[in-house]
Amino acid sequence: MDLALLALAGFVAQIIDGALGMAYGVTCTSLLLAFGFTPAAASASVHTAELVTSGISGHFHWRLGNVDRQLFKNLVWPGMIGGAVGAYVLSNVRAETVAPWISIYLGIMGLRLLYKAWHGVVTRPRLLPIEVLGFAGGLLDAIGGGGWGPIVTSTLVGQGEEPRRAIGSVNRAEFFVTLAQSATFMLTIGITNWRIVAALCIGGGLAAPLAAVVATRVPAKALMILVGGLIVTLSLGSLLLAR
Repeated sequence: MDLALLALAGFVAQIIDGALGMAYGVTCTSLLLAFGFTPAAASASVHTAELVTSGISGHFHWRLGNVDRQLFKNLVWPGMIGGAVGAYVLSNVRAETVAPWISIYLGIMGLRLLYKAWHGVVTRPRLLPIEVLGFAGGLLDAIGGGGWGPIVTSTLVGQGEEPRRAIGSVNRAEFFVTLAQSATFMLTIGITNWRIVAALCIGGGLAAPLAAVVATRVPAKALMILVGGLIVTLSLGSLLLAR
């Protein structure tokens, strides 16, 4: 395993995540699945590394005033519960059973990003309570190895939340959701790929403060098309290899 390549992947994924408020988990998990990791091992490694990247990102959003306290509180506890449940479920399912479904899920997330890039965000009335959205986001994020941002951020913005506040609050809550997921993985399957985790941490940690610069200079549409296309391609590759 080329650790420098993984560090670069973590760097690029965090630049995208910091600029869009989503896609770190799905990008890194798609890459690890393509490298032959089981879904549980990939999700555990990515979420452990994400403790560093989401912690740094959430701190900067908080310092810049992008966090809505009430929105954060309504997301964080349900998200942590959903994340712990999802991690436990994934840890107790046979890898060959869940792997194709995870690839399909990640492919859908990639297609969702491509759709949003071309059509933009359409504001809809609020259909789900924030607490239900947080639980569902944490659950699917753990099982799929990513998706907290694509699910929660895009839904909040689509329901009329101010984008800056939605991205900041979701990023701040993500650290605590990831903490619950990582703790569950450690108690069930353990974390053995520490070199890979460290490579993702180094790349993502270096990128986190720079993401704000990217957000101001690179069009969000271009980033969404690139990451959406990458995720769909990697997911299709994983499905073909699983046949």
